[in-house]
Amino acid sequence: MVECDIILLDWVADDGEIEFLTDGYVVLDDFLTEMEVAELRRAGDQLTKDIPEESKRAVFSTTHSQQSKDKYFLDSADKVSYFFEASALNEKGGLLVEPQVALNKVGHALHWLHPTFKKLTFSEKVKEACFQLGFEDPSVTQSMYIYKNPGVGSEVVPHQDATFLHTEPVYLVGFWIALEDATLENGCLWFAPGSHRSGVHRRFVRNPDHDSSTCILIHGLVVHRSDLNKSSKSRHAYTFHVIDSKNATYSPDNWLQLKAGESFPSLYKN
Repeated sequence: MVECDIILLDWVADDGEIEFLTDGYVVLDDFLTEMEVAELRRAGDQLTKDIPEESKRAVFSTTHSQQSKDKYFLDSADKVSYFFEASALNEKGGLLVEPQVALNKVGHALHWLHPTFKKLTFSEKVKEACFQLGFEDPSVTQSMYIYKNPGVGSEVVPHQDATFLHTEPVYLVGFWIALEDATLENGCLWFAPGSHRSGVHRRFVRNPDHDSSTCILIHGLVVHRSDLNKSSKSRHAYTFHVIDSKNATYSPDNWLQLKAGESFPSLYKN
């Protein structure tokens, strides 16, 4: 891979329109160097060896959404939290596979609390991407290391990121960085080009009753998904989401909320 100094090299379509605005996503080849990819992979592998006892083997699934009532999930905005694949655990929470391939993801504050992911998230190339998208005060809301392990890596159903991280108006972009080859067999991303023009289809909100190597830029409204991993190879990725805090208001009923008085870290100021 070659480090990309001008990350908009492949953004302009033949008709002169910007692909991101036309299709709702854009692929930036060689966004990371081989060294950067290796560093993120090592950090992701190390996370599988440092699973804390308090994780209680919480499960993350987009098909059942049992995490929507899980305090461990709902309180993860300012923490590094661990989430397992449903098929990796038995009914009593025991592991059915080796620990290193049992995780669905680790999130949601890796970008702020883990030095390796923080360095990449707040790098000049990410700041430049947000600047060229017109973000005046980009703030990082959440981040995840996604494992998509062989045999257990689950399906991600069609969705819009703005369903979960809504702003008014919508100023949301997702950075999805492939750390391994993403193929049809191991659950690559699928998009519905142009679907970001149809507005927010639905919202995933927090219950007010508290007792209950390639980078893809993803418009907050574009519909995308990935299949389960049927292959013998993993499909690791690092992803994070950025909002424009100057030109949009983060919805107070989004599921992801910081503690009172806290704010999402500004990309340009860090």
